[in-house]
Amino acid sequence: MTDIVTSNTPTDAAERRSAKPLICYQVDQLPSSNLALYQQARQDMRKLDEITVAPRDGGSFEVPAGSFFRIVSVEGPQVGDLNLWHAHDLTERFFSGKTRQLHATHVGTGDRLWSSLPGLRPMATITHDTLDWYGWDEDGAGVHDVIGTRCDPYTNYMLNGVDYHHCCHSNLTRALAAAADIPLREAELHVHDVMNVFMCTGFTRDTHQYFMKASPVRPGDYIEFFAEIDLLGALSTCPGGDCGSSHSDDSTPCYPLQVEIYQPVAGALQGWSSPPRSGYSGTHGI
Repeated sequence: MTDIVTSNTPTDAAERRSAKPLICYQVDQLPSSNLALYQQARQDMRKLDEITVAPRDGGSFEVPAGSFFRIVSVEGPQVGDLNLWHAHDLTERFFSGKTRQLHATHVGTGDRLWSSLPGLRPMATITHDTLDWYGWDEDGAGVHDVIGTRCDPYTNYMLNGVDYHHCCHSNLTRALAAAADIPLREAELHVHDVMNVFMCTGFTRDTHQYFMKASPVRPGDYIEFFAEIDLLGALSTCPGGDCGSSHSDDSTPCYPLQVEIYQPVAGALQGWSSPPRSGYSGTHGI
């Protein structure tokens, strides 16, 4: 919202502004996150696989339902842009807007990443976060946001007038095209708004603009997820590095990120089942 005012202030402006805020969704009505079960299951899990995503690039990975995956800082402060799809249906994908409404602008342990309509079910649950100590800083910033869309070559061209091919949107597009063996143009249509892993962001108090600052992530830090359904993931190592100085360039220091896949021991998830798609009839009143 701009600060340009062209209308007259009504006489009851103060009264209108004094309306009490109301939380849109009551989270106590959400299905249980089973966090206690997941915390127990992760104790003796074993690593199945790992991939390393090179700086300013994208990579893909698959996680079977009932498994865990981690995104790990391995060399230096680096943020990543995460996309998730149902491994067997690319039209069901991570819904950052609904996740933000159900949880908050930034997500952490116990929060879930929800899928797009009409599926609307948990895709993954955050089970551990080594940056949970950060909380909210004096600028109002937090870590792991679901408000930023992803850096992309179209906005970059509009603002700077140059082609740049290593924005997160392009990195994710290449990664999905390779993983799904589909044309680049088709893959691009499935790339969506992201979870900004390790990114430290907020809104300025005066102009309410989205801002970024240097991420607190350091080598050894990780965020861990439990796969509620079979997942295909793509991760971009942002060309902004720790996003403390620049966005979308080839001069900012950037580092790889690692994705690790873990399997719990047999019987550790007794009673758990993959969540079904939304039970809504889909008739929309017709």
